[in-house]
Amino acid sequence: MSATGLAVQLAMDIPCQLFNSLRRNIKYMATATLQNNNKTNDSANQKQEASLTVAQSLSHILADSYLLYLKTQNYHWNVQGSLFYGIHNLLEEQYKDMAIAVDDIAERIRVLGLSAPGSFHQFLELSSLKEAKGIPTAEEMIAELAEDHLTLVSKLTAVLKQAEDSGNISTSDLLGERIRTHEKQAWMLKSILR
Repeated sequence: MSATGLAVQLAMDIPCQLFNSLRRNIKYMATATLQNNNKTNDSANQKQEASLTVAQSLSHILADSYLLYLKTQNYHWNVQGSLFYGIHNLLEEQYKDMAIAVDDIAERIRVLGLSAPGSFHQFLELSSLKEAKGIPTAEEMIAELAEDHLTLVSKLTAVLKQAEDSGNISTSDLLGERIRTHEKQAWMLKSILR
């Protein structure tokens, strides 16, 4: 082959080799991009599922909180005896705090993608607390409310772990605050009985 023929052959081979190399790189990049997109979609789906699980658990917390709110307000209205004034005022503070908390919890459920339960029927189905029956003594009211607050602390702690495990910072903050509040309310109530 002449020098000219060799030069022509090389001139044709080099672009073909570059083209083939470029084609392999593009194919590799496209495959890598698709794999990354699939991982991103899987991660987004897992995060959405985790958010819905937390929202479902928050529905139970909402029901417990609403039932405790109603019971506290009932006992505020109906307490009697020598401890009336102090208990009446303390319970008013507590049910006002819980009214705000119920709204915060319901709105958090909505942010996470579910409808918040909002009927007495739903609350009774979802709640682990018992409705108030009759009118107990002031001491019985206080003991029952303190126990309900501690039950709610336990439930909140379990949902807090779910929220933390799923990286849900806003829900974790809300639950941490509710735990602190219910612990303090239980302590204040139990201190009356000592």
